[in-house]
Amino acid sequence: MYRVFLVEDDEVIASRLEKYMASWGFEVRRAADLRRVMEEFRAFDPQLVLLDIGLPYYNGYHWCRRMRAESRVPIVFLSSASDNMNIVMAMDMGGDDFIPKPFDRQVLMAKVQAVLRRSYDFQAPLTVLQARGAVLNTADATLSFGGERIELTKNDYRILETLMANKGRIVSREALMEKLWQTDSFVDENTLTVNVARLRRRLEAAGLEGFIVTKKGVGYMVEERE
Repeated sequence: MYRVFLVEDDEVIASRLEKYMASWGFEVRRAADLRRVMEEFRAFDPQLVLLDIGLPYYNGYHWCRRMRAESRVPIVFLSSASDNMNIVMAMDMGGDDFIPKPFDRQVLMAKVQAVLRRSYDFQAPLTVLQARGAVLNTADATLSFGGERIELTKNDYRILETLMANKGRIVSREALMEKLWQTDSFVDENTLTVNVARLRRRLEAAGLEGFIVTKKGVGYMVEERE
């Protein structure tokens, strides 16, 4: 059963979608307070988000940007504003698909299932990286330790993925910067230092002290000790 987070302010559309998707076996939760979408998003930990654009307080683009800052969960936009500009903007913001309103429920379900197939390979085994009791799930970019889930930003995930995949080996600062910012533009080295320091604080708060080791003048590593 997949968990679907529905961010929609139209009572009729939301109610019908909840009932229809539930009939397909989905666990659907609708955002109850459209001013506190991120709090509900984190608490529910969905595997798919259906997101309207025209919302009160903050529009769907705002919430998509906030979600993308810390999650790779697939996001499907629903909107009557289906002109090319809005579709392009939705994709640029990190959306995985765009379904114009009004929509046929069977078409919506086909698109939802296609997005889920692309995002979660049903046939592939769960891919994880492990070090010192921490488990990084590369399928959904989540980190777990001691039975608790640790929230990661996009850069947190990329740093950990690189270091844990090279556990026991030093990863140069240059290699990490290339992984984080795949661009020809200049990136200040201090930006990497700030990102690593912020990630360290997050890991230490979860009980993973000294998880990332600095090799002065060379780079960083996650040691093999368990």
